[in-house]
Amino acid sequence: MFGNKKFGGSVEYIVVGLGNPDKKYENTRHNTGWLALDHIAEKLDCKVNRIKFKSFVGECSINGKKVLLMKPTTYMNNSGQAVVEAMNFYKIPPENVIVIFDDISLDVGKMRIRSKGSDGGQKGMRSIIYLSGSDKFPRIKIGIGAKPNPGWDLADWVLSRFTDDEQKLLEKMFDNASGAVELITEGKIDRAMNLYN
Repeated sequence: MFGNKKFGGSVEYIVVGLGNPDKKYENTRHNTGWLALDHIAEKLDCKVNRIKFKSFVGECSINGKKVLLMKPTTYMNNSGQAVVEAMNFYKIPPENVIVIFDDISLDVGKMRIRSKGSDGGQKGMRSIIYLSGSDKFPRIKIGIGAKPNPGWDLADWVLSRFTDDEQKLLEKMFDNASGAVELITEGKIDRAMNLYN
């Protein structure tokens, strides 16, 4: 169960939401990882407002385990700098680092959980895999939809905002992401995949 009790001991899991720090990126498709992390933090009654590891961070308890919630501020393409710094500090293996990010190959309202694998073209994930030397990160990919037409510039598309209807679908995905994080920290990633993929 989620909980907010403060306790000692070291961090056992890191949950990372990928995004970009500038105002202009707020609530854009590319910041879906940040938005999902904010949603999870709110459910946990956890403040993600301290600056550490080139990120906004907050500590909370999930299933009795100490978890670091993390929003890297390195810009998407350098996400690995922040994540690997935190991993090294707490001596956390990749299997205990859950990464949440946007995926253009999935429609809005769809989510994919994977226990490991390639970056799938997502540059934040690419940076994490490259700098850590491992691809064994559980990841939660949240659909942001493909470009509405081939002529659109991809950067313009991922930096566009969600419609009101899409926003409603996202809320459900964020709830699902929350449930998935809970299961993954219990060592039940297969169950999370069966439930939410």
